[in-house]
Amino acid sequence: MSRTMEEPERVPAPVQAAYRYCEAVTGQQARNFAYGIRLLPTGKRQAMSALYAFSRRVDDIGDGGLAPEAKQSRLEDTRHLLDRIRKDDVAEDDTDPVAVALADAAARFPVPLDGLDELIDGVLMDVRGRTYETWGDLREYCRCVAGSIGRLSLGVFGTTPGAPGAERAAEYADTLGLALQLTNILRDVREDAGNGRLYLPADDLARFGCTDGFAGRTLPPGADFEGLVRFEVRRARALFTEGYRLLPLLDRRSGACVAAMAGIYRRLLDRIDRDPHAVLRGRVSLPGREKAYVAVRGLSGLDTRRVPRGRA
Repeated sequence: MSRTMEEPERVPAPVQAAYRYCEAVTGQQARNFAYGIRLLPTGKRQAMSALYAFSRRVDDIGDGGLAPEAKQSRLEDTRHLLDRIRKDDVAEDDTDPVAVALADAAARFPVPLDGLDELIDGVLMDVRGRTYETWGDLREYCRCVAGSIGRLSLGVFGTTPGAPGAERAAEYADTLGLALQLTNILRDVREDAGNGRLYLPADDLARFGCTDGFAGRTLPPGADFEGLVRFEVRRARALFTEGYRLLPLLDRRSGACVAAMAGIYRRLLDRIDRDPHAVLRGRVSLPGREKAYVAVRGLSGLDTRRVPRGRA
């Protein structure tokens, strides 16, 4: 029987230990994400940490130093583990804490686990060295690796009963995931280039004279890097505008969590827009005091109240 984590009940000690492990992974590996989910009640926070820990495992396989064939094998093993979770075939005392926590979270919340299959599909695109000719191509990748996380998270958050437009919540969550991923791509453009990856669409790169990429110390002659970055910033902002329509559909604390995480990335986007070359010098980040301000805004509901009603 489905149950919610807000109900007073005793969680078995092995499951609690598994959640603590996932929360530790989240705190160490994803500070922005961990900052946002602190605003959630315990049960939802634990479920989100389980989703993150599983997703982190998938990402780490893709980013690791194994040969492509070995990575594909490891990713398929992870997909088999996901099948076990889907079939409720993970015991509370299983030796894999991530599997234990995710299995418990999936039993408590209507999490669409197929979204994690999409994440694996997206990481396989990386492993196979896929490139992206158009925004439509890149959008498909972003939906796999980030839109899926938005939809998975919505399974934990839920929507407010009777909220107008709730039938479109998954679409908005997906779009917000795209906005976050495109911001990530802009922030990490130098690091990704150094690892032999170039995510921005080839037709955008050609338009701004940046086809040769960003791995070298200097930009190609005639490259309009600022124009390229600001073009992608406008695209990301449009995605944020549409994705923010999710906020009024959530309860106060879930909305505050989403507003905090999305707000941090929107501010990163603002910094990149002000100084596009900053992404070539190092990773752009926000100081803790600014993250705290974003969290307060989220809790106040200010971002939610500013979301226009209707179709963007």
